[in-house]
Amino acid sequence: MGDVIDLTGDGGVIKTVVSQAKADAIAPTEDLPLVDVHYEGVLADNGEVFDTTHEDNTVFSFELGKGTVIKAWDIALRTMKVGEVAKVTCKPEYAYGSAGSPPDIPPEELKRQRELAAATKEEEKKKREDAKAAAAARIQAKLESKKGQGKGKGKAK
Repeated sequence: MGDVIDLTGDGGVIKTVVSQAKADAIAPTEDLPLVDVHYEGVLADNGEVFDTTHEDNTVFSFELGKGTVIKAWDIALRTMKVGEVAKVTCKPEYAYGSAGSPPDIPPEELKRQRELAAATKEEEKKKREDAKAAAAARIQAKLESKKGQGKGKGKAK
């Protein structure tokens, strides 16, 4: 593995870079706080995977800084760029608290939330593609109509 970075200074959130992003990759900003992630949540004490997006190949989308995810994610993902892969290890106070367990959300509900987010994203993608196709059709129609108009210099008889 690559660089190991203590993001909080107290060992509370440790980021280990697995794969670097490309040099020109973008990172989240205040103006662009929405992130899409693939993840695998693993319990440190026994290595048990308690949640993952890899099983159904969905993405999890959320806005940084809104408190909708564990503190460790808000901290670590601010430091990442598109395409970067990292292992984030955190103390309980940066995750689910002293109980050390994930929130009491059934796995089926987490999966349903990811599927809804993926479906919404797919709808948005289709709308963009449809808009592009409509714009291309308008341009093509304009070009076709100009073809028949010709700027001939010949005289009509």
